[in-house]
Amino acid sequence: AASRRAKMAAAKERVVGAAPAGYTALAVKFGERQRSPHYLLVKEHQVREGAGTTHPPRRTLFVLNVPPYCSPDSLSRLFSRCGQVQSVDVCEKPGPREKKEKFTSKFFNRKTVTGFQVAYVVFRKPSGVQAAKALSQEGPLLISTESHPVKTGISKWIANYAASVVNREELKAEVDTYMQDYDKKIAEEEAKAAKEEGVPDEEGWVKVTRKGRKPGLPRTEAANLRVLEKEKQKRARKELLNFYAWQHRETKREHIAQLRKKFEEDKQRIALMRAQRKFRPY
Repeated sequence: AASRRAKMAAAKERVVGAAPAGYTALAVKFGERQRSPHYLLVKEHQVREGAGTTHPPRRTLFVLNVPPYCSPDSLSRLFSRCGQVQSVDVCEKPGPREKKEKFTSKFFNRKTVTGFQVAYVVFRKPSGVQAAKALSQEGPLLISTESHPVKTGISKWIANYAASVVNREELKAEVDTYMQDYDKKIAEEEAKAAKEEGVPDEEGWVKVTRKGRKPGLPRTEAANLRVLEKEKQKRARKELLNFYAWQHRETKREHIAQLRKKFEEDKQRIALMRAQRKFRPY
């Protein structure tokens, strides 16, 4: 048992010591029965001055190595002891595109978490980031507790199945809201295009829009059949009469011989017609 505890302590030292520069390792455990802890790597999120972002500097904690079972609600609960949490954003990987989408759907574009992720924890005050770093001096934090359990196993499957059942009324309301926003956006774009049509800019150039173009007529079934027949005939003309090259050459020679024979016959016919053209007044 003593050797096992020594090995666990050495493993902890290796994990903590392996943290990249600028990061702080926080020990977390899924539950009380879990023996070995998991380590989150945290640091203060830094961005360039003047860059528009939903993760403001000095108030945002950047978290690496977030396990799949750790939800945004769990992270908010873990760091709520450090200060009031404004928002928690969980992403697949860090990147410059940190802005949230305006339209978040409950039924569409839902992704299943399959691996470790990163998170941005935004506090109300900058002191929350420093307090979160100081959690490394405490014991492992519990992700699943009796008051806030994390569902696993059969209970998780049942919850996922219940969430997959679509409520028709909610779905209809979401689609109607999306279509209203889309129609409003299209109307604004058309009004803007109509306003800018024919108006030259500062350099004298006139912007050409699609408003003046004639809409294409819809094809009928007969028109589609005619187009398909023309394409079929065009492909047939392009195909070779014979597969082998020597057969193709022989076919060309026979064709040329027939043309020459016809040319000679036409010459004789023309000569005969000229000979029969005589002046006979009586």
